[in-house]
Amino acid sequence: MFLHSVAWPDIFLFLIKSFYWITLVGVVMVVILDNRNPLKTISWVLLLILLPYVGLFLYIFFGQRYRKVKIISRKSIRSIENNPAYLYEDLDPSSYPPECTGLIRMLRQNNSHPVFSGNSVRLLTEGREKFDVLFEDIRNAKKHIHLEYYIIDSCKIGYELQTLLIQKAQEGIEVRVIYDDLGSWHTKNVFFREMRDAGVQVFPFLKVLIPWLSPKANYRNHRKIVVIDGEIGYTGGFNFADRYLDGGNFDYWRDSQVRIEGKGVYGLQTAFLIDWYFISRNLITSKFYFPDIPIKGNCMVQIATSSIDTDWENIMQGIFKILTTAKSYVYLQTPYFLPSESLLTAMQTAALSGVDVRMMVPEDSDTKVALKGMHSYFTEIMEAGVKIYVYQKGFMHAKTVVSDDIVSTVGSTNMDYRSFELDFEVNAFIYDQAFAQEMKSVFLKDLEDSRQIILEEWSDRPKIKKWIESICRVFGPQL
Repeated sequence: MFLHSVAWPDIFLFLIKSFYWITLVGVVMVVILDNRNPLKTISWVLLLILLPYVGLFLYIFFGQRYRKVKIISRKSIRSIENNPAYLYEDLDPSSYPPECTGLIRMLRQNNSHPVFSGNSVRLLTEGREKFDVLFEDIRNAKKHIHLEYYIIDSCKIGYELQTLLIQKAQEGIEVRVIYDDLGSWHTKNVFFREMRDAGVQVFPFLKVLIPWLSPKANYRNHRKIVVIDGEIGYTGGFNFADRYLDGGNFDYWRDSQVRIEGKGVYGLQTAFLIDWYFISRNLITSKFYFPDIPIKGNCMVQIATSSIDTDWENIMQGIFKILTTAKSYVYLQTPYFLPSESLLTAMQTAALSGVDVRMMVPEDSDTKVALKGMHSYFTEIMEAGVKIYVYQKGFMHAKTVVSDDIVSTVGSTNMDYRSFELDFEVNAFIYDQAFAQEMKSVFLKDLEDSRQIILEEWSDRPKIKKWIESICRVFGPQL
């Protein structure tokens, strides 16, 4: 009897430990056979071995790769991407700006991103102006309104949007809204319920029950898209939150958005409808959403998307291509800088080749760990000749690149692991001299509210700060 009372707990404990170690060995083999970057593979294996229980927990929720396992079927994506609208204009490559031919072809090859000419593009950098212009376009909508944002807050500007969308839905206009469930976690449930009750079609993206405790929490829809009547589109960094009006925890919140009028909107419409199918299971391919659009301006526009559902990290590769082909300058703005090794090398190579590479980041951040991790990269890029400026007027949230007075990109993509490898992102690549010069002028104007970091002074900061920054850098892929 005594032997039985001792043996069964021991056997049970042995079985539990055996099951755990078999699982752990299996996970380690999966990580190795996944053929990741060797540094990432080693990091995960060491974490799993040195912190077995914690490491396994972190891998289950944050370590799995979904890029190879598509959550949206290829057939459904092709059904939308092969819409006849895309056949309206098959531009002769000879019409591409010579400096941009390689970039255009790469984005076209990567994920069927066509380039369209004849667009009018307007740059918006002030919160109140952006919302006023957008709201006016929504008021004038005649057919449909498609809106997709990472954050739609139940705040003053959020309720202005809600009132307007409800009004348009009651007028008989089709209104569809996608919000990210984690990004809009603090938004009141009644806020979206009131829109649904009024006829607005509203869906959350990748709903999670408990933030940060679901594998889905690691893959967020960070896109910002508005499409009105299939003719006017918006994308950029702005969310719907009052901080764009009152600064929130900062004196000022600086961001960038583009308003596109013309065939370039087809790309934004396609991105929205693919996401709409994923969350609603309603496949929309009607030409009604891709109307014939006359020439609106001189800008050539190419919309690029990236997510765990794309075969390649399209937007990162686009920025990489801009850096590696630049002849004169590349100016970048980003709120978070936790780059991949390839992008880091591209920046260093461009600067060492004599290209004027300048990067503007916020002096302070809404994410302290990300800020410290970002600081750990400054020395190695400044040593290569990259100039770094910290924006002091408020929080720099713009995600922009402009190069050589010919190519620009504005979108939702930060220069970090999360945007490049995990989140659903969208950027407009714009090939136009006048617009690029405007982007350059805005960057130079922002320099007036910034200070340059000097390498010698930066290198003299206390060692304790350097150690903390290096530790924070390790967590870069999860920030």
